[in-house]
Amino acid sequence: MRREKILVTGGLGYIGSHTVVELINLGYQPIIIDNLNNSYRSVLDRIASITNQKPEFVEGDVTNAADIDALFKTHTDIRAVIHFAAFKAVGESVQQPLKYYRNNVAGLITLLECMAKAGVKNIVFSSSCTVYGDTDLSPVHEDIPIARAASPYGNTKIICEDMLRDESLTGAVRVVSLRYFNPVGAHESALIGELPLGVPNNLIPYITQTAAGIREQLTIYGDNYPTPDGTCIRDYIHVVDLAKAHVKALERFNDSDMADFEVFNLGTGNGNSVLEVVQCFERVNGLKLNYRFGERRAGDVVQIWADTRKAEDILGWKAELGLEDMMRSAWNWQRSL
Repeated sequence: MRREKILVTGGLGYIGSHTVVELINLGYQPIIIDNLNNSYRSVLDRIASITNQKPEFVEGDVTNAADIDALFKTHTDIRAVIHFAAFKAVGESVQQPLKYYRNNVAGLITLLECMAKAGVKNIVFSSSCTVYGDTDLSPVHEDIPIARAASPYGNTKIICEDMLRDESLTGAVRVVSLRYFNPVGAHESALIGELPLGVPNNLIPYITQTAAGIREQLTIYGDNYPTPDGTCIRDYIHVVDLAKAHVKALERFNDSDMADFEVFNLGTGNGNSVLEVVQCFERVNGLKLNYRFGERRAGDVVQIWADTRKAEDILGWKAELGLEDMMRSAWNWQRSL
């Protein structure tokens, strides 16, 4: 698939921009569509600084069929789509569920309809470990029963996977659905990283902004969970490792034994508590964070980490960077700002 065009929705966002870098580095031609809802146009220049190539960019929205149709008419030789464009804040989804269903679910429907008209069949879907709900089966593998989601955000990912599976049964699409655990860190250049608009919803940007004095204090939501130190446990994965997995997913479409719908966990296979992450950040960067413990947050699961053997065996992918790499690169990115 080298030199082939890949449509990347949400390609200026956190994971999208890192994936665009990996695509360019391996000779693909990414075409980005992004509505700049939670991203910046300046990321294009930062990608160009890293790769010496400025990817083509279209400002548009996946919920708008006209935007997608126009892009497919301009580029009739797109080989596959990597679909990142979605809202992703668990807490916000609890407060504004319809916002999440409208964008995440209706947006995928629109994209699939436009892909069908354009004759594009391959899609890599940005899914989430939230589809597993509040499970006590960690490490979770891809075949465990899907439970009721703990948040509307998680439910949108379940619904989208169900839609993609059903659509694949018609022969209209081939799908690789990647269930992310917790992406953190930044590119080694410190030119791209996680930069949410407004107050961060995710742990690491709140940590780095607190360390930088942008936020007065970090709140750790809950210290009475049934875990060794009372805080939630997650599988944190470096965003560069995650980005590389998307290239492996594209290569999967070339395999004769690929099923029309496949799911893979993307994590390190290790769980770290929120408190462990805070302490690791302090240790590797020689800093002391101002933090306190608060009430539990709606929609948060107690603990979850990945069984990654399927991705290792079939995609030939394995996370290589550890928690210290994640915390060091996240702080380097924050300092560069």
